[in-house]
This record gives sequence, structure tokens and C-alpha cells, in this order.
Amino acid sequence: MAMAGATTTPLVFTVRRCKPELVAPAKPTPHEFKQLSDIDDQEGFRFQVPLIHFYRYNPSTHGKDPVKVIREALKQALVFYYPFAGRLREGPGRKLVVECTGEGVMFIEADADVTLQQFGDALQPPFPCMEELLFDVPGSGGILNCPLLLIQVTRLKCGAFIFALRLNHTMSDGAGLVQFMMAMAEMAHGARAPFILPVWQRHLLNARDPPRVTCTHREYDEVIDTKGTILPLNDMAHNSFFFGPNEVYALRRFLPCHLSQCSTFEVLTACLWRCRTIALQHDRDEEVRLLCIVNARSKLNPPLPIGYYGNVFVYPAAVTTSEKLCENPLGYAVELVKKAKNEVTEEYMRSVADMLVIRGRPHFTVVRSFVVSDLTRAGFREVDFGWGNATYGGVAKSGAGTTPGGECLSFYVPFKNSKGEDGIVVPIVLPAPAMERFIKELDCLLTEKPVSCLKKSKL
Repeated sequence: MAMAGATTTPLVFTVRRCKPELVAPAKPTPHEFKQLSDIDDQEGFRFQVPLIHFYRYNPSTHGKDPVKVIREALKQALVFYYPFAGRLREGPGRKLVVECTGEGVMFIEADADVTLQQFGDALQPPFPCMEELLFDVPGSGGILNCPLLLIQVTRLKCGAFIFALRLNHTMSDGAGLVQFMMAMAEMAHGARAPFILPVWQRHLLNARDPPRVTCTHREYDEVIDTKGTILPLNDMAHNSFFFGPNEVYALRRFLPCHLSQCSTFEVLTACLWRCRTIALQHDRDEEVRLLCIVNARSKLNPPLPIGYYGNVFVYPAAVTTSEKLCENPLGYAVELVKKAKNEVTEEYMRSVADMLVIRGRPHFTVVRSFVVSDLTRAGFREVDFGWGNATYGGVAKSGAGTTPGGECLSFYVPFKNSKGEDGIVVPIVLPAPAMERFIKELDCLLTEKPVSCLKKSKL
């Protein structure tokens, strides 16, 4: 069973932090107000996303201080990405606007009495002492009137370092954040301007006038949690699961011939959704949802300008009952995933923006939902500040912080295991008893047992 995160002796270490500081753009920037798009400022994006990058010691950079290099690169990048140095304000109709104040990004310099080797071979979530590697500065974590980015650079004893970042998700999606981080990396290498210049133009994803909902959006259904099925945030088990070529092959053996060409994302998502639903033991007739995060950049015509760094994704939903999902073969879930993904068109994207404005920017449905986001091609590992590519680069944990239903979100992160196999790591968070059932159910599939081990006792 390819699982990580359950170490028998947790790594404990001390982090010494300097006083948090605000890093402002290196030059004066315009003081202006910039509206977010009607996709950006929906309720479901109003949370902070933590990311973490581990960089090995590089002899060619001997004598260079990663803290100084990254702090200076940040100052230079903010000249171009100056909205990140501002603060969000909320206007009429809950419309979010960035006031470009130039106040800056929260930055923390730190040192830890630990080596990269002590983290072990498998660098993947959950990471030990995460709250020390990305310190939540009191008063900094709100959505409004707070820094839009928080960055902590922690030097390790061996010359390696950790770059951790927290993003206000209303500002950017994964692709937009990578674009900004790449700009920082270019500045660290001496560039005077980013190769891709940032483009704001958030009006391009605003609702139409008048707004008109033309598609069905089950991802925003209002579902009352009558049975307490929103998971508690305390007493949760966090684990990561690795899926390499062997694991994906094992799952594909369950699919009928007409689904043999389905993507790795589709079969993996179907598998995790089904195993998770079995583990959570919902009533048979209750509706369950899978929300696939789909990057809609390729769906828009004309395309968005190169350099646009706002949120450009939607959450098409697959909906079925717990009984149908758990009792049917894996191919049933794959068909639902494929159908949901294929719903995304330009008209779907426009319809979402219109619906959000008409309904007051609601949160996506969290009751009995599972949300997946594929970051395998986002490029986080390729951000190079001068020390080479990151050994690990991506989300710091499963879920979306303390937001309601945030624990239903999982990310797919590219990963190379200790055998040198390229694959995908998926952090999962569940109540401890459900995690045990999830592991058993997944193990049944990966060891090619054709019948669910738990269905008879569960349903």
C-alpha cells in the first residue's frame, strides 16, 4: 500500500523566526482600485492556500543567502505584480476590489535546527511542524484588509531551505500563482522584467449584462446538512497516497474496454471518490457529489491574454446516490467524472459568472461533496530561485484551511518516490475511523480484489 504521512516517530524541531516584516515593491507603484472578476470573488475562493517548496543545498550557490535573494526578488517582482502588495476591500453587493496601497507582502525570515535529510525520503504532506514553517502571523490571515501573500523562508542546518507561501485564493489560481513565482525566480537570476508580463483585465470574466444562467450548476445546489455530514475539523487523520504506474495499472484493470482510454485523472478521481464515500458511510439514498476543478483557459474564445493571473476555473459536478456509487463497478464512477469534465465550455464559464452574481456569490456545495484539483502540470516544482528545481513543490496539506467544508478538497501533486518512479501524491483528510476504512477499501482495489471488502458490512 503506497501511503505516507504516518511516521512512527514524528520529526520535531525548533524554528527561530525573525520579526515578520512587510516587503513593499522596489519602486513606487500606482495607487488605484482594481476589481476582481465575478469568478474570483465567489465565497468558495475566500480562503488562504498554503504551499511549500523544499530546496536542496547547491554547492554552486555557496555563500548566497536564500532569504536575501528571495526577499530582493520579491521586491522586484512586486513592481510588476503590485496588486499583491495591496489590500482587499468589499464594496456593494459583496464585490471585492484590490486597493493598490503598496503596503507590501508579509515576509518572515527563519532558521530551523534540522537538515533536509531528517525529513526522510518521502517529502509529501502532511509535513511536520507545518505551523512553524508557515507561521500564521496574528491578524494577517483575514480575507479583507490583510496582506494578500505571506512568505516564510526557513534556512536548514545543511544549507538547504524551505520556501513556504500562503495565498489569498481570490487573487489567483494555481496557474496565476506559478506565473508570479516564476517572475520572482527570474528576478532572482538577474532579470529586469518578467518574461511574461502580468495582465489584470479581470473584467473579461465578469457576468454578462444582463446576467443569464444557461447551464445547470449542481455544484452550487443548496443542500441542508440535516444529518451532520459536514466533517468536523478536529480529530481528523491526514495521510498522503502515492499512485505510480503500478497503482494506476491496478485500477485500470477494473474498467470495461470502452473506458480503456480514459485519463489517469479520471480513473484516479473515480477511485478516490468511491473509496471515500464507502469510508464515510452515508445513508444509501443520500446524494453525493464530486466537484472536478477544471481549468477553463483553453475553452475561451478569444483566449484570455497571455499573462492573465486571475482564477480561471470552474467546479462541474457529478451527482449520484451513495448506494449507486458504492454498489456499481468503478466504471460507473469514471463515466460520471468524464461527463462532468466534458460539460465545461465557454458558455458554461459565462453561465457560472452570471449565476454567482444573481445568487450573491454563493459557496459551492460542501455537504457530502469531494472536490479534486489536479496540480500535476501547474509547474510549482520548476520554480528555481538559483538553487535548482524544488525537491517538493506544491500544496502543504489537504483541504482548505478552516473554511466550512474545506476538508473535502484534495490536490493531485506530481511526485517522484524513493524508487525513482514518477507518479502522483494525493493528500487526504478524513475522520480517523473513516480513514481506516478508506485505506482498507483502496487496498482492496490496488491488490486487484474484484469485490469491495467493506460494502457488505457497510451498506
